[in-house]
Parts: sequence; C-alpha cells; structure tokens
Amino acid sequence: MDRDAALDRVETVLDAVAGELLPVPVQECWVYGEVARGKDPLDRLDVYVAKDLLFGGDPAPSLDAELGVEGIGRTVDAEWARAHPELVRVDDGGHVAPQECLAAHLLAADEPVHLEVCNAGFEHNVTQRAAGARATGNYEQVIDPRGVCLYANGQRSDDALRKLRESAFAFPPLEEALGMIGFDETEARAAADALRAYEADREGATVRGDVV
Repeated sequence: MDRDAALDRVETVLDAVAGELLPVPVQECWVYGEVARGKDPLDRLDVYVAKDLLFGGDPAPSLDAELGVEGIGRTVDAEWARAHPELVRVDDGGHVAPQECLAAHLLAADEPVHLEVCNAGFEHNVTQRAAGARATGNYEQVIDPRGVCLYANGQRSDDALRKLRESAFAFPPLEEALGMIGFDETEARAAADALRAYEADREGATVRGDVV
C-alpha cells in the first residue's frame, strides 16, 4: 500500500472516530507498526481503536427482527444501526459483533488494513498481550508496540498526523522494541518472526477483537 494512500485512509478513519456516529463509542485511535516507523510502501496498515461498552442502551427488538440479528441497542448503537443497516455484522451465533461493525464502518474491504479493537487503551493492551504471549509462546497475539496516538478522550492530534506524513517519528527495529517491553533476545526474535508471518498471511481488510 502506497504510504500516501495509507495515510489518506488513516485520516478518513480519524475523521470518522472524531466526528461520526459509530456503532460503539471510541476512546482512542492509534496507528502502529510499519506506518508508524515511516515504511513506504506498506505491506499492511495497522490501526488500533479502544472502544467503550454501551451503557444505558435500550434493546431494539423490532430492529433485531427486521435485520435478523440479536443485540442492537445493547452491544451496538440502535441509531447507528438504523442509519447503516448494510454495515451491521454478526458473529457465528447471529449476535451483533461490535468490532466487525466498526471495521465495516471504518475500512474498505479490499484494502490491506488491519483493525485491532479492544476495550483497553493501546499501551495497556500492548503490555498485557506481551505478557500473555511470553507465558504461552503464542507470539502471533503480540501487538507491535511502535505506535502513534492520533485520538484520545475526545481530542484529535493533527500534529501527530502531520508528523506521520513527514515520517518524523523515530522507532527502533521490531526486535529491539519488543525487548523494551520485557522480551529477552531469543523471545524477541521469535515474536518478531511470528508477527511478520502473521502479517504476510492476511489479505484485504481484517479485524481482531480483544477484551482485557
């Protein structure tokens, strides 16, 4: 993906997060990995959003029935679902899937973009996932810690977006970055190899949801 095109996509995601009605509230938006360290072109664009749960939402059984799903008004915003019925996505059990709805709203299906969705902030989730991966050896679950925050708690950082366009951020190689969050040299090499292989196996827009 051409870097300029990737950053244009980042800006449309940021516009949506900062100003549009979304299926669930978003508290943070980051980009990480290749785009953060200035690579051009990118193999994939990685975006992270921290979402809130809906609180005080009212069930919408008539809309559930109309769309043949469960959970509208409880797990995704009913007003959003009414406005964007074509973007409503469900899990294998037919229940509305907030992370999939976010991906449908924010991404184009044919672009090499990955959306990571969690109820926790980027920095907290990076450390939690790193600890879990080191304990289990499941290094594909690691999140590249080299990230740039573009939106947090209602505040958008156009300065950070400008610096991304200028490739002005300096980050260490992936193995070194992993070492800074607790990996020893052998673990860092193994985790970096696993992350690269995981990236290479994905095509088009992808999404992964997580709860911490």
